[in-house]
Amino acid sequence: MAFHPGELAVQRRMGQAHIASRVGHGIRSEIPSPAATFLAEQPMVVLTAADDAGRVWVGQIIGLPGFARAVDARTIVLGGRPAPGDPLADLLRTRRRVGLIALQPQTRRRVRINGIAEPDEEGIRLTTEQVYSNCPQYITRRRILAFEPALPSPPTRSDVLEPAARQIISAADSFFVGSVDPDGNADASHRGGNPGFLRVLSPTRLRWPDYRGNSMFMTLGNIATDPHCGLLIPDWAGGGALHLTGTAEILWEETTFAPGAQCTVDFTVTGAVAVAHASPLRWGDPELSPVNPG
Repeated sequence: MAFHPGELAVQRRMGQAHIASRVGHGIRSEIPSPAATFLAEQPMVVLTAADDAGRVWVGQIIGLPGFARAVDARTIVLGGRPAPGDPLADLLRTRRRVGLIALQPQTRRRVRINGIAEPDEEGIRLTTEQVYSNCPQYITRRRILAFEPALPSPPTRSDVLEPAARQIISAADSFFVGSVDPDGNADASHRGGNPGFLRVLSPTRLRWPDYRGNSMFMTLGNIATDPHCGLLIPDWAGGGALHLTGTAEILWEETTFAPGAQCTVDFTVTGAVAVAHASPLRWGDPELSPVNPG
């Protein structure tokens, strides 16, 4: 695994370059059999991609288990597309570099896959360039209660965080973050914590603590070289989705740190898309991770 300059700089600053070098050996371009099996079991995948203006968005594709499947060592077929209103719905009609994360809240397992997505007759065909698993830290356990297909409501768009969006954010225990590296390669990751860990500072500004993870610092490394960033904040119980795009800044001053944080990220919102009934999945009550700081 060759890390780019932004990742290397953050690894060195954190004093974790030696760990990253070791962990990076687990990244491969092929899809291991356990990852293929895991992917085929999931009813949801989250993807990120940049639009033609360089803005980064994070969206989701939902389907019955088996809709996401590996068809050979480096090819994944997604038998579906983002729902209408999802910012990725139009973006993924053309070839894009994407980051994908499949997360299973029931077991706190996840796999991340980065590569090139192209539309095909089934939905989307993804050629893998990076495949790796992550630890279960900070994942809120949830169980699926129901699968209730419904037409998504028309999206609500804004340049600021409306009161309803701020309420969703303040109650969140999980969100997904998308970023890109200097060459335009996209990456999707998960962030979790106790409700309130994602803070609303103003109608255009958010802040979250960055807790210790796999030491590779792919998200922070990308932000260090390209501040464009996207967030997806799901409404797990009701099926809604809040998509945000903007820019992120890493704060190294300890005065900004929350308990357990190794740094802080401030996010400036430049666009918001809220979609009610974006997902047919209805999830049960959250069981917060026992390793969450605070």
